Amino acid sequence: MAKYFTVTTPETGKDGKTRFHKVGVAFPQSESAKSHMTIQLFATPINGELVLFEPRSDDADDNPVTE
Repeated sequence: MAKYFTVTTPETGKDGKTRFHKVGVAFPQSESAKSHMTIQLFATPINGELVLFEPRSDDADDNPVTE
């Protein structure tokens, strides 16, 4: 399991592509913990949607794009 996850919010552009903007990080808890994950947000998604990704080894592009 990843040590942390990148928390993003999706936004569809005028070109029809979805871009994910980083709004926080999520840390999995130990198996003995009562909670499953701790999420720290440094921005509030206005669309109310959060998407978690495992961190990439190449942090060259902070806004992944999907077709």
